[in-house]
Amino acid sequence: MLVVVATPIGNLADVSQRALTELATADVIACEDTRHSRRLLDHYGISVPLVSFHQHNEAQRTEQLIERLSAGQRVAVVSDAGMPGVSDPGARLIHACHAQDIALTVIPGPSSVINALIGSGFPADAFTFLGFLPTKKGQRRTAIDAALEREHTTLFFDSPYRIVDSLNMIVDSSPARLICVARELTKKFEEFRRGAAADVAAHYAAKLPKGEITLVISGARLPKWMLRLPTDERVSIDPHQPAHR
Repeated sequence: MLVVVATPIGNLADVSQRALTELATADVIACEDTRHSRRLLDHYGISVPLVSFHQHNEAQRTEQLIERLSAGQRVAVVSDAGMPGVSDPGARLIHACHAQDIALTVIPGPSSVINALIGSGFPADAFTFLGFLPTKKGQRRTAIDAALEREHTTLFFDSPYRIVDSLNMIVDSSPARLICVARELTKKFEEFRRGAAADVAAHYAAKLPKGEITLVISGARLPKWMLRLPTDERVSIDPHQPAHR
């Protein structure tokens, strides 16, 4: 059986007991980066053989893993963070398992997409996630303009080295659009910075962000309850402080 395992996106305590059990009982674990995954496994005392499984060897490694699965081995696949197959390797191997009638299961867990969506406070009844924003400016502007035209929420991954440029593209077309930059999710310096695009862009232009970033753009049509909130609202959450109810 193939076992697709979601792993923490930051805080190691977010891994489920079921995920740990599956990783500990696998014959081999296919990892995006074996050094990165080894830190998680060492933290929980798991000693299982690892093989690399990344975008540069995905095709060749898929064939090898299918051979292992066909021979009766239990193969777990993980990415560096979150769910394999979401902007990370995994879909090719899962497709191959379906094609060859090999059993598989998916172990749920943390997702930066869902964390960012919920933390933004934007409507989540309908949303579009489009992976990483393109690196080429023309393609990036096209993707952002399309997001601004959607009536529902849109999410992208973005690099801290390009996020200011991306935000300025939003400002060029819609400076008052409500957006949220979700940064370093579940980690010590987790931040949800939400407000009008012009305000958020100005903040990060003055202080360049670090870490993993998910950009959330509100839809062109907002529900009435959102229109009652100030557009310069900022939400900042410290995961190490007790929640206030």
